[in-house]
Amino acid sequence: MSDHTPSIELATALKAADVAAKISENYYRGDFQVTTKEDMTPVTQADIDCERAIRDIILEAFPEHGFYGEESGKTRADADNLWLVDPIDGTKAFVRQYPFFSTQIALMRKGEIILGVSSGAMLGELAWAERGSGAWLNGQRISVSDIDDPSLAAVSTGNLKSLATSDGWEKLGKIVATSDRIRGYGDFYHYHLLAAGKIEAVVESDVNILDIAALSVIVTEAGGLFTDLNGAPISLETRSVLAANPALHAKYLHLLRGYID
Repeated sequence: MSDHTPSIELATALKAADVAAKISENYYRGDFQVTTKEDMTPVTQADIDCERAIRDIILEAFPEHGFYGEESGKTRADADNLWLVDPIDGTKAFVRQYPFFSTQIALMRKGEIILGVSSGAMLGELAWAERGSGAWLNGQRISVSDIDDPSLAAVSTGNLKSLATSDGWEKLGKIVATSDRIRGYGDFYHYHLLAAGKIEAVVESDVNILDIAALSVIVTEAGGLFTDLNGAPISLETRSVLAANPALHAKYLHLLRGYID
């Protein structure tokens, strides 16, 4: 464990993530049914059971808080404290039984995301952060890299479908052409790599706040910058991400300027 003493809110989020990890691992190694939601995305009993467990733990500790879950929707969404939860971010990976899925838990206070927990149980990755207290991965403090030359940078991309059908594709091509390595680590994992200084940037479209809330505070507390592809700060309406170390964020934002979600 880190030498940072977590707040009661963070301790509760870590407890909920641990319980969810056990539930998801049990389903992942066994049988489960897959159904399709109205938005044509898959959902499993693991998603539902994980979210129920997380919700019960959080609201037992903080009954006055709001809760916004991927599967259960919003409860008391106008509360000053709003928990943002994706019980299994990367359900498509979960269904296909490859390990790039995670549990995402964040707390937004009066519009500001103040803590986040990102648990990639099958990869043995647990990251967390609290505003003003740094970012941690498996008990070790982490920070973004200081590489400032795009030709030496590793960039990871995700959810490129909307970029491929817009002017954003040409704009992304300018980043691709100037980078040392382009990868598509995807979902939670490339944000962990960014926060730990192992890659320099993430470019992603077609996200929602539940996918990225926890990861945004982890990356920023690791010293990175985390905006949408137009440079706007993260909000409940965010649909895209440009996350990078400070030395490269402005350079990439310049190349992407004018992208419209």
